[in-house]
Amino acid sequence: MAKKLLEGDEVMIINAEKAILSGAKATTFREYQEAYVRGSKEHGPYFPKRPDAILKRTIRGMLPDKTQRGKDAMARLRVYIGTPFEFDGQPAVTLEQASVNRLSSYKYMQLGELSKLLGAKF
Repeated sequence: MAKKLLEGDEVMIINAEKAILSGAKATTFREYQEAYVRGSKEHGPYFPKRPDAILKRTIRGMLPDKTQRGKDAMARLRVYIGTPFEFDGQPAVTLEQASVNRLSSYKYMQLGELSKLLGAKF
């Protein structure tokens, strides 16, 4: 996906709350909780609670966001919770490489579940 953004394509991700995080739930929650508690909006690194913002920040970490090319790529990225009304009825592309069936372990959680544990209201 990061390659598509850098090539100039617009990428829109719907249903961000259904994204899958691999790993044990307790470990995953603890790591995100530590990142969230570490800073605040006024001081230090701000870490979001909402699933769309967490996913966008994760993708930002895969891009060269300090360069103009990376900034332009981030401007072409849209992440939504649920399906917006302008995309209702349009076919969505599901990536087979991102299927939960490809995980080698049964330990995973959805991003929406993690966000609710962090205290997000969406």
